[in-house]
Amino acid sequence: MHILVTGGTGYIGSHAVLALTARGHTPVLVDNLSNSSKQVLTPLQELAGCELEFVEMDVSQRDQVQTLFAVHDFQAVLHFAGLKSIGQSVQSPEIYYRNNLLSTLNLAEVSASTGVQAFVFSSTGTVYAQNDGQPFREDDPLGPINPYSRSKWMCEQILRDISQSGSGFHLANLRYFNPAGAHESGKVGEGPTGFPHNLFPFLGQLAAGRQNVLTIHGDSYPTPDGTGVRDYIHILDLVEGHVAALDYMLTQAQSITLNLGTGTGFSVREVVTAFEHASGQKFTCKTGPVRAGDVAITLANADLAHQVLNWRASRGLKQMCADHWRWQTQNPNGYGR
Repeated sequence: MHILVTGGTGYIGSHAVLALTARGHTPVLVDNLSNSSKQVLTPLQELAGCELEFVEMDVSQRDQVQTLFAVHDFQAVLHFAGLKSIGQSVQSPEIYYRNNLLSTLNLAEVSASTGVQAFVFSSTGTVYAQNDGQPFREDDPLGPINPYSRSKWMCEQILRDISQSGSGFHLANLRYFNPAGAHESGKVGEGPTGFPHNLFPFLGQLAAGRQNVLTIHGDSYPTPDGTGVRDYIHILDLVEGHVAALDYMLTQAQSITLNLGTGTGFSVREVVTAFEHASGQKFTCKTGPVRAGDVAITLANADLAHQVLNWRASRGLKQMCADHWRWQTQNPNGYGR
């Protein structure tokens, strides 16, 4: 199949490209390179064993999306493009709403009008309302508390309404939590531009000597060690879930909303300790203020994904740390920067 992958040179998109080519699909990668690098194309093509088409463009610009679809006959779309930092979204909410909503609306409209059968959306577990730390189920109440999460929730509503309009457009709305790790080869991983806003890439840079101190934002949460607890999922498990969801839509012609996670939570301090073991180093940490929009515990109940897709995450925290460190070791400065 001819498949559009937005955010195709980003962290999740690049790993999804490898999962798609392994299944014989032909992905077309698009990205505006705001948080990624074209340098990833070299290892991607080496691992995929084929040349990959890349288009530098901004899918929040409707005319660019229309031009792209005019020259390609896509059967499916995997939409990963979007801004994703909770802290940044609190500081600049208008940028998040403009980028995330416009990109999704443009892609959905053009996809539906051109007969695209399957649309896989990269959503987030932070759309759920806060609870007592129990793993979220897909039918739990929604209540996003920051602009990033609200922008994803709004995108979900847009896509759901279009999928119910009778156009034949089917949606896999995938809510996942904290992707981590890297491809086992060490050739593809998470290399953000600028300051890393997620824990794993920061720890990788800390171990590589590019950062000096980790600031742990909050140590008085109602968790065993006071730091935030998250459901980390290996990036390879995550993209395998996307491919399984794509297969489901194409064979069953039905829309689905599913969590992709492990159901197991690790605190910031537990992740730091695991990464120290993987890298053989000891990190300097300090406590900082709680970040606006953060919550104490976020966990996924992914039983429905197992029932519907026969999918379950199989890789643990130790492998996430080892794989990320392998990638960081081979790419100490990221992708050629």
